[in-house]
Amino acid sequence: MDNHSSKFKVRLGLFVVGGLALFVLAIFIIGKQKNLFNPVFKLTTTFYNVSGLQVGNNIRFSGINVGTVDNISIVNDSTVRVDMLVRQEVKQFIKSDCVVAIGSEGLIGDRLLIITQGSADATLAREGEELASVEPIETDAIMESVQITAANAEIITEQLAEIMLNINQGEGTLGRLIQDTTIARNIDQTILNLKKSSKGLDENMEAAKHNFLLKGFFNKKKRETERKAREAEARKAAGQNP
Repeated sequence: MDNHSSKFKVRLGLFVVGGLALFVLAIFIIGKQKNLFNPVFKLTTTFYNVSGLQVGNNIRFSGINVGTVDNISIVNDSTVRVDMLVRQEVKQFIKSDCVVAIGSEGLIGDRLLIITQGSADATLAREGEELASVEPIETDAIMESVQITAANAEIITEQLAEIMLNINQGEGTLGRLIQDTTIARNIDQTILNLKKSSKGLDENMEAAKHNFLLKGFFNKKKRETERKAREAEARKAAGQNP
């Protein structure tokens, strides 16, 4: 009987110790989340829509968690007040012109507040000061924009497919140009004629150079070109040997 009673007392003691340990651990976790064990200062901001933000969500500054959301309350039909608890050691970096935005941890993670960096010459934020805010972009609006873009892309793809089909069938100017061999031969002949005309022009110019009426003109141009070349070489030589 005494042995059974001793075992019961041991089990009861272990249960009580385990319960106290779990209680202390829970208090520690909650206190750490609420910054109960760290000195904090309070800031506030307002939004038209908090977009799913909840009490206890993290606050980030420069990508680091620096506090938590302390309270969310509705002021009126167009304003929601958000109270923030920020660690005291970060106060020296929070300026009065910092802006608060609502973000998320990843694509589908919990909501959080992001405090942007202020300007270097701005004053430090005071206890309880209200910071400016930027309204969040709703996920529904993003999805609606993506759907519109996808619909436009589908229309453009269909139109391009129709144009390519018409070209392959020889319809339209470009289609006839590609499919009609007669037009292609005419273009080749036109290019060949241009080459012949260019060759004939070169021959005419060469003949003109030997014409006694124009020979003086071409000789004068040649002498002028040679004179400019000699002057350029002389300037170059003078520049290299001052």
